[in-house]
Amino acid sequence: MKKNLPTLKIEKDLWNKGFIVVGIDEVGRGCFAGPLVVGGVILHPDLNKLQLEKLQNLGINDSKKLSGYKRELLNKSIQEFTFYLDLQYISVGIINEIGIGKATTLGFEKIAKKVFEKIGNKNIFFITDAFSIPSVEKSKQLNIIRGDSASISIAAASIIAKVHRDNYMVKLSEEYPEYGFEKHKGYGTLLHRNAIIKHGLSSLHRPEFCKKYPRV
Repeated sequence: MKKNLPTLKIEKDLWNKGFIVVGIDEVGRGCFAGPLVVGGVILHPDLNKLQLEKLQNLGINDSKKLSGYKRELLNKSIQEFTFYLDLQYISVGIINEIGIGKATTLGFEKIAKKVFEKIGNKNIFFITDAFSIPSVEKSKQLNIIRGDSASISIAAASIIAKVHRDNYMVKLSEEYPEYGFEKHKGYGTLLHRNAIIKHGLSSLHRPEFCKKYPRV
């Protein structure tokens, strides 16, 4: 296993205590346009030693530190080791209405709700990237700053969410070719800002985000 990559240490400690572990992370919080996507991952709790070593050697990392090609490969590989996957899309309309902080919490809440619906109110523990889940007991969650750099479950959730969101933005670029979503996926690049100046905001944009930056 390479140094400075996320590990399974947190998961193993919780598995040894009998918990089912859910890793949660989001992508798209800082975008000018497009939805927020939250991913939830439950790794198989009964992976054997060889499977655990294989999982740790995949090169899973914070999705922002990986190339698009590597994320696509990992998105497929991760599923071999998962018991459960979920994705929740929080629309631009909701983000514009309640703000990105509440929208992120809503996405995490939706993941938790689906987990409970899927496997019942068993001995479940949530590990998240920074954000807490208000509906879940504090004793049953761990909120880790830069959690996608510490936990494989959280990093795996970020990779899956990133791949799906990127692919979604590429599809949207066919409807809105003037903004170049296929290139920047909705982030506030120079290309995107110049397109906004030229074409104005679309229904996919987050006005509160766009107006914080100087016009080019």
